[in-house]
Amino acid sequence: MALIVLASASGSPGVSTTALGLTLNWHRPVLLVDADPTGSSSVFAGYFHGTHEPTGGLINLALSLREGTLAEALPRETLLLDPEAPAERSAWFLPGIRAHEQAPSLLPLWEPLTEQLRALERHGQDVIVDAGRLGLAGWPQPLIAASDLTLLITRSSLPALAGATSWAKTLRTQFAGVGGLSRLGVLLVDEERRWPMPTGARVRPYSARHIAKALQLPVVASVEWEPEVAEVYSHGARKPRKFESSGLLRGYRASAAAIQSIIGANQAALAPTNGGHA
Repeated sequence: MALIVLASASGSPGVSTTALGLTLNWHRPVLLVDADPTGSSSVFAGYFHGTHEPTGGLINLALSLREGTLAEALPRETLLLDPEAPAERSAWFLPGIRAHEQAPSLLPLWEPLTEQLRALERHGQDVIVDAGRLGLAGWPQPLIAASDLTLLITRSSLPALAGATSWAKTLRTQFAGVGGLSRLGVLLVDEERRWPMPTGARVRPYSARHIAKALQLPVVASVEWEPEVAEVYSHGARKPRKFESSGLLRGYRASAAAIQSIIGANQAALAPTNGGHA
């Protein structure tokens, strides 16, 4: 099982849409956890078109923790995202809080929940966490610390990079302190191909190479800034023509493959060797 956390430093770079897009284009059974402390999930109002009544989700799990029934409660609080997906690519959703005032009540939940999410390995299920904006009250820091890969989501403009620089430094320090820099990277929402560029009207977005240098983190993957396609996930919009072959969905699938490759390499590097004593 892989635990992947997506988070942002500031603004709205598209963490929730990217997390949902990755989940629905993942290569294995996967659970999407809405751990955004702002309580502003777009899954119910957007992707579900308002047809699903929000469940207790994490709040119910926090209550079950007090009762000692967290393991039993977890599957009851998840919803199937795409009933038409084959079993080998089933995607589930664990709803988050409804309002930011509830976020501090989740602090005791994060570490026990991390253990339960790790236990999903027995069922061959990966976990993608939408951690929202870093540093807010109730943010899921234990999930980030325990992740197989944490990705800082940023767009490719100068304001986005300015907002990401400070948190990139903080995360580098935290992961380096436990020898885990290989578990940290950047997922770029690439505005370059979609940015209108009349002569002298706009400044060209930064390349992945420049972003990696500025943040001192590898750009693990990138997805195109393609709003009309992204709105299928974020707003429940109708699928445009050639949706399945769009650059954004190709980006999600390529990102999923890149993420799996990095996690596999990290796990192989930690695995004990067979060499040794006679």
